[in-house]
Amino acid sequence: MAVLTISRELGSEGTYLGQKVAQKLGYHFVDKALIEKVLNQYGFVQFEEAYESGAGFWSRYDMLKSTMVKFLNQVIQALAQHGNVVILGRGSFAVLDGLADVLNVRIKAPFPLRVSRVMAQQGITEAIKAEILVKENDKARTVFVESWYGVRWDTIDDFDLVIDTGKVSPDLAVTWLTEAVKNLAQRQVGDQPSARKIQVDPVLDSVISQVLECEAKH
Repeated sequence: MAVLTISRELGSEGTYLGQKVAQKLGYHFVDKALIEKVLNQYGFVQFEEAYESGAGFWSRYDMLKSTMVKFLNQVIQALAQHGNVVILGRGSFAVLDGLADVLNVRIKAPFPLRVSRVMAQQGITEAIKAEILVKENDKARTVFVESWYGVRWDTIDDFDLVIDTGKVSPDLAVTWLTEAVKNLAQRQVGDQPSARKIQVDPVLDSVISQVLECEAKH
């Protein structure tokens, strides 16, 4: 089994790459919507308990944030432990850092190309509007990763592979990533830390299987 995480810039075609690689490998594709489905089925009661506690506003805010980060981490880890998944964003590269059976990939592209792609994909006719959208998206992702995990979203240090789709075509990148994940899945992890060794709450494990519609462990 193996896990692929994809961190991508808006307009880099990272979502397309993730979907295609998952399709080629027969892996589960995990995006924001799927993670939210797991959260809805398993976890919001924890947030409600924190919110309804007798703590003051700011301490309650910190408690809610801490609870949310902890729970999101648990969900990402449980998905990885299930195996054979492609996880899109959500800081998954930071959560699963250092695991032998996880490939953390960043997809990027030159800013002008990203803008032109966003214009074409979203039907935006004014370049300035697309530029603002791309910049705001970059800022939101940077803030999310830095504030929740204390790492930089826009550097290469935390990734095993970085692909620039301005130089490498998306379809070629799909081929590269498919082969890389196949290779990783065949390796023996031995005593190294790995996703398959993560301990998961049985209830969360059951929810993951239901949401993925897959009872098998990979």
